[in-house]
Amino acid sequence: MTSRLNPYISFAGNARQAMEFYKDVFGGTLTLNNYGEYGAPDSEGADKIMHGMLETDSGFTLMASDTPPGMEHNPGDNISVSLSGDDADELRGYWQKLCDGGTVSVPLEKQMWGDEFGACVDRFGIAWMVNIGRPQT
Repeated sequence: MTSRLNPYISFAGNARQAMEFYKDVFGGTLTLNNYGEYGAPDSEGADKIMHGMLETDSGFTLMASDTPPGMEHNPGDNISVSLSGDDADELRGYWQKLCDGGTVSVPLEKQMWGDEFGACVDRFGIAWMVNIGRPQT
């Protein structure tokens, strides 16, 4: 997969409904994973969306999640730019440059879903997420 750049929106508990709406608007394939799939399935919020991705036939990609419990949801500040792909060297290079003068909120490291992931806010106040997937074989 080549690297791609797309918006990533956080919702206050209604990511599933929003992403289903966007699927109705744009068409395409919608994939939704909830927090329960990657943690305690009986916990509060287990049915909320941890990661959603809509890929359209027109080449648009929109990602979203519900704001995790304990984190503040601020409409207007609820969108990040996501960089993802499997070219680890390229994506790590972007990560280093984006973090320079910025603030790292999640270090770029292996996560429970198996990919490397990191989140930061650059020196201009823009939130970024970088996800390095395993190369497709």
